Amino acid sequence: MEAKKVTRKVSRTLKTRHLSMIALGGSIGTGLFVASGSAISTAGPGGALAAYIGIGVMVYFLMTSLGEMATYLPVTGSFATYSSRFVDPAFGFAMGWNYWFNWAITLAVDVSTVALVMKFWFPHIPTWIFSMVALLIIFAINAFSVLSFGEAEYWMSLIKVVTVIIFLVVGFLTIIGIMGGHAVGLENFVYHKAPFVGGIPTLLSVFVVAGFSFQGTELIGITAGESATPEKSIPKAIKQVFWRILLFYILSIFVIACLIPYTSSNLLGSSASDITISPFTLVFKRAGLASAASVMNAVILTSVISAANSGMYASTRMLFSLAHHGNAPRIFNKLNTRGVPFYALLGTTAVGLLTFFASVYGTRIYSFLLSASGLTGFIAWLGIAISHYRFRKAFKVQGMSLDNLRYRAKWFPFGPLLSFVLCVLVIIGQDLKSFANWDWQAIGVSYMSIPLFLILFFYYKIKYHTKMIPLQEVDLTPHDIASKKVE
Repeated sequence: MEAKKVTRKVSRTLKTRHLSMIALGGSIGTGLFVASGSAISTAGPGGALAAYIGIGVMVYFLMTSLGEMATYLPVTGSFATYSSRFVDPAFGFAMGWNYWFNWAITLAVDVSTVALVMKFWFPHIPTWIFSMVALLIIFAINAFSVLSFGEAEYWMSLIKVVTVIIFLVVGFLTIIGIMGGHAVGLENFVYHKAPFVGGIPTLLSVFVVAGFSFQGTELIGITAGESATPEKSIPKAIKQVFWRILLFYILSIFVIACLIPYTSSNLLGSSASDITISPFTLVFKRAGLASAASVMNAVILTSVISAANSGMYASTRMLFSLAHHGNAPRIFNKLNTRGVPFYALLGTTAVGLLTFFASVYGTRIYSFLLSASGLTGFIAWLGIAISHYRFRKAFKVQGMSLDNLRYRAKWFPFGPLLSFVLCVLVIIGQDLKSFANWDWQAIGVSYMSIPLFLILFFYYKIKYHTKMIPLQEVDLTPHDIASKKVE
């Protein structure tokens, strides 16, 4: 009875437009605005396009897999809950803590990045002040209500979307010579060794860059537990988000590759501090926009705050879900009168704050935490693919009709199997050079997330003697959305 009361208080107020923008905003950030240039520089224009298309297709299948499970079982814990119900409770435990850790550390990284971005305008003010103000704003947005989070994310994401659309229009006008002087056409696609540079190993390394750029799209699964109409909103959001993300990334990289040769040193930037050599800034400058750097800095500031806002939301909801299922201290299961897991929010903020202080005072600890969270997003994607494969197999074994699914993922089992293979490739390709040189320290730093996940998994498995759930025993009880809704 107690669990029912708690679940009923979770406010289902997020609309389709919120879900679409949350998933879209989660993947459009410094990865597109700055680091996309380094992908072109590494693998050439053709290699960068191939990597982003490949990862884009994988993300589509992952989102349809997540969408099928999230419409059938729209809960706040999302894929951690699915991993527990469809695979193994130990797998769900490890998946939940892995994902919470990922976003709690990312929150600290983002508030540190806010300071870097503000330094562009205010170089003499201590950077920690900007970080603390950003953290307070993000905390306030999340503490007020889920609707305030949704609205804030909607408008911040909209700024990014509008920027990308303007960039594409200006870029194509520059390519054909209407803006910025003479037409360049596709001449940079056949410049020197272009379009493909460095072969398969280089392409695989750019797959990793592209994969990090798309991290955050899985947030749509976390929001399912607080969506007003998940059975309608999630499928609609998945369709919109996939095509928008793919078009935005592919077209943006195409424009950058046309206008800036892959050999340009200006494409080597990869962080928010490299705003003056951001491909977006360079293209706007070429088109004659004098204040391009300042405009793009403002957009990147919005992106970073948006990413931190999403990170705070995702980690708070995951910690709440872990506590709800008895896998975290019970205090994190409590909700305030507005349906916000306030203690989980406080706990996540405290970890974000401590990690931020580590970045200022204990750089070695901070580097360790950053390395430890490096591959956690890809591990979460792996978990989604495995859970969906098992979910659908259990459906078949138990003789249930696919008509019971509110939304059906296409191309099963090809989708989750392709996602699984590509995720494994990206994880392996994280730092192939360290294996070539047998640099054990570099291997440890790059792949630290994997042993940490395994420690969590085997700790739970040994303590509670869990086993992989037989397909005929998988709990396929559907979620009663109507009874959980708050008016």
